[in-house]
This record gives sequence, C-alpha cells and structure tokens, in this order.
Amino acid sequence: MANILTLDTRMEAIAEKVTHGERLSIEDGLYLYETNDLLSVASLANEVNTRKNGDHVYFIENLYINPTNVCEATCSFCGFKRKPGEEGAYTMNDEQLLSYVEKRWNDNIREFHIVGGHNHEVPFDYYLDTIRTLKKHYPQVTVKAYTGAEIEFFSRIAGLSMKEVLEELIKAGLDTMPGGGAEILTERYRLKMSPDKASTDQWLEAHEIAHGLGLKTHATMLYGSIETKEERLIHMDRLRQLQDATNGFMVFIPLAMQPRTQSMGLMRRTSAFDDMRTIAISRLMLDNFDHVKAYWINIGVQLTQMALTFGSSDIHGTLIEERISHAVGALTSSGITRKELVHLIKTANKVPVERDTFYNIIQKY
Repeated sequence: MANILTLDTRMEAIAEKVTHGERLSIEDGLYLYETNDLLSVASLANEVNTRKNGDHVYFIENLYINPTNVCEATCSFCGFKRKPGEEGAYTMNDEQLLSYVEKRWNDNIREFHIVGGHNHEVPFDYYLDTIRTLKKHYPQVTVKAYTGAEIEFFSRIAGLSMKEVLEELIKAGLDTMPGGGAEILTERYRLKMSPDKASTDQWLEAHEIAHGLGLKTHATMLYGSIETKEERLIHMDRLRQLQDATNGFMVFIPLAMQPRTQSMGLMRRTSAFDDMRTIAISRLMLDNFDHVKAYWINIGVQLTQMALTFGSSDIHGTLIEERISHAVGALTSSGITRKELVHLIKTANKVPVERDTFYNIIQKY
C-alpha cells in the first residue's frame, strides 16, 4: 500500500535529522511553519516526544496566586495590571494572602504558582515576605515564584544585583521560577510590546544565574501578535543555547496570545492550526528540553488533548483560579479538577502521571 504521507525532499531531510537526533536550524523551523503538511510535522514531533517520555503525560495539582496587580510596566498585551490607586488595584497583605489560599486549599496541592505586577509602591521585602509567609504556613508546598522580568525589576527597586536578589529569595524559601516575562526574546518585539520590562539579555541572565544557584526553572513564549515566525524560532534558539550551557530548564510552555476581551472575534485569536503547529515545532526545535507543555488555559481542553499527539508531554495543572489570561479574554474556565485532567489524558490514549514541580512521579492513573 502506498504511503499516504509522501514527504517532499526538504521534509525528508528534516525527518532524517530528527531520526538521527540532529539539531534543526532556524531555516528548518521556518520550513516547518510554511509547509502545508501539518500532519508530518505532528508525526515528527510525536516521535521525538515518545522517544523522551513514552506515553506519559504529566500534570500537577497547583494553586495560582497573584499577590498584587499594581504594575509600573505598560505591556500592550496585558489586561491584568492596574496603576496605583486605579479602580480594581490591589496588593494583598499577609492576612489576605493566607485567606486567599485557605479558601481554595485542598490537601493535594503541591505547588504555589506566584506571578504579580511589578509593584514599585512596596519594597523588595514585600516580595520576600510573601514567600516566607507561605512557607511558614505550608512548608510542604513548592513555591514557584517571580519571573525573570520580576527578578530584574526587584534588582532595580532594591539596588541589588540579580544574583543577590535570587540569593535573598532562595533564603526566603523560593524553590523554582516560572517561565513568564519572556514574551518574545528579540529586542524589536520587546521595544514595541513590553518596553519597561527586562531586555532579552536580562531575562536570559536571570535564568542563567538561577540555574547557577541550583534552581531548575521554566521557560515560556507568548506568540500570536506582532512577532514574525523567524522571531519565534530565534526565541527558541536562544533558550536552547542557554539550556546547552546550564541544563536548568525543565519545560517549555508556548502561550497563545489572548485578545483584550472575551467578546473579541476569532480574528483576534491564534488559530487551532497555529497552536498545534507551534507546539510541534517547539518540540522539534528544543531538542535539549525534556518537556513541552500544552497550556489548556490558553488553547482550551480539546486542543490540549490534540496537542498530546503533536509533541506535548505536559498539560499543566488544576490552577484553581487563573487570573492573568482571563483578564485578557481567555475563553476557558479558570480551574479544572484532577478527575477532568485524568479523563482528558486517558481519552487521548495516554498515561496520566501526577507529578511534583520537578517531574518526580506522585501517581500514575
């Protein structure tokens, strides 16, 4: 029987590289973005993921916390931030923080995922105290807090080097850093979209320092606005170069840009084809990353399930109450149950694996 997927010569050459574990170039990545043969791209990504992770698909029970939404930055894609004194602006004190957690707490939560605004109205000690308070009351829970962009911001407000900032955070109880604040790691993009935040080099440096201090961290890419396909691939290449040097990243998370409000039409959202292709290309380009995550908050649960055959080995977690993507029009629910996550994975013919932050297996279902 004839092979249904007849590969052209360029795709054959890329497939050959993938089979032999050779690194793809940015030019290869551009071809994968341009080809109409999406199923071959998916098939190659699935091959790489299966080689690394078998049938395992990971998830975690975690709680999302945004201690403050006050922010000095003016990122054009953000609907979460507020200026000091603006309606809806808030900064949780210790009591409010603990009350927030207590109302949403269950004994299976293994991780606090903490991201907030760049609030210059409070000192660096506020951010340290947030971690100290959580560690004091929930010592068993991993604290995943503060993006590379926040680390650079803390360094400015505290008059400390980024290394000193990270050392203080680790002393307070920081276990790992989330991958946010990366957006797209090119200066053309950052000058237009997030001019007040860490530069490409500063974001990468924050993670490099963290890796040097023994932290394993996460990396994201926010795609679907003004960036070119080449800039997405430059972003991936910069991450894999740092990973070559430090091996400190655990997972890559492509995040689809959300429009300003839920009512904005389809034309303001990334397409399902772009989402699936980007996940697959991420898996193929980032040969030195163990995991590529499908973030159900951004792409929805059904596309997340599809992503499990497009190279993804992780579907994130329960979150309980996500705010940042929902502030800019995410159409998904703000949380999901463990039962739903297990069902989602099983009905894709994969093995659900509950993990901790560092991909240690808690339970297979």
